[in-house]
Amino acid sequence: MMRAFVVKKYKGPIQEAEVPEPVVGERDVLVEVRAAGLNALDEKIRAGEFRQVLRYELPLILGNDVAGTVIGTGKKVQTFAPGDEVYARPGKDRIGTLAERIAIAEEDLALKPASISFEEAASLPLVGLTAWQALVERADLQPGQRVLIHAGAGGVGTIAIQLAKHLGATVATTVGADDVDFVRELGADHTIDYRSQDFEQLLTGYDVVLDSLGGENLEKSLRVLRPGGKAIGIAGPPDPAFGRELGANPVLRLAMTALSSSIRRQARRRGVTYEFLFMRASGDQLRELTKLVDKGAVRPVVRRVVGFDQTVEALQSLGKEGKTVITRTTETGEAA
Repeated sequence: MMRAFVVKKYKGPIQEAEVPEPVVGERDVLVEVRAAGLNALDEKIRAGEFRQVLRYELPLILGNDVAGTVIGTGKKVQTFAPGDEVYARPGKDRIGTLAERIAIAEEDLALKPASISFEEAASLPLVGLTAWQALVERADLQPGQRVLIHAGAGGVGTIAIQLAKHLGATVATTVGADDVDFVRELGADHTIDYRSQDFEQLLTGYDVVLDSLGGENLEKSLRVLRPGGKAIGIAGPPDPAFGRELGANPVLRLAMTALSSSIRRQARRRGVTYEFLFMRASGDQLRELTKLVDKGAVRPVVRRVVGFDQTVEALQSLGKEGKTVITRTTETGEAA
């Protein structure tokens, strides 16, 4: 048995519990957790917001980011060995990083960047993959293009700004006044104070918008795009393409089509496109991010590190601060 933090019912409390050891498949890697990043997604899962599309069995161990040490491998694993320092965003059906150990599919895992700590590495997978899949995979962002990244001081925003600058784009971002200098240090060219300024009145002709807020913010984002531009939403309504990718049943796919019909119709009228992004696990893309981190093009941004025993408190404070990481590493570097 091992310690883990679980939810036993949607909207129920987060509890520490003893749970069975992970089952290691023939292509799985058993990882001793050294650090785990917290994300808004963890709270949304606890609240049951995705229960129609993510069919989790309860009780459920929470956690979508991990950095740790390999302590075992399935018999068909070829790329990892005990002692390797790794990081990952486990596949959406196999989350559970808020535990002492986790089994992760080999294809979802990568060696962690050598230049950073376990805590810094644990902050990266979900937000890094989201930024990569939005800007590289979906937008194919090119040098000289212009991108608006909302919530630039947030987890996704901090990595997306750095990645966009590495790709040669001009970056605008919405941010609170207190974080203007911070996001400029990350590479933002233009900052808009979301409390006192209206980005729609200040920006025009943008190639890409990465929206993490949805609602009216997403609708306004369509209006700053040039014809042929693209809005990529990670908080907006899911679109039919996501339903097909998910393999959803016809009823659920119809519901997704209806939910996104208004924003897609608005996009068509303006000659732009809207796409919903729910990031997926990818060891290959993490390896690309590792290269950028180790050469200094992208740096992790961690606002708070707390001990494993403070996990419940940290989860309850999500949304009130920047990226939080749970650590199981003592000052001597040994696992707690």
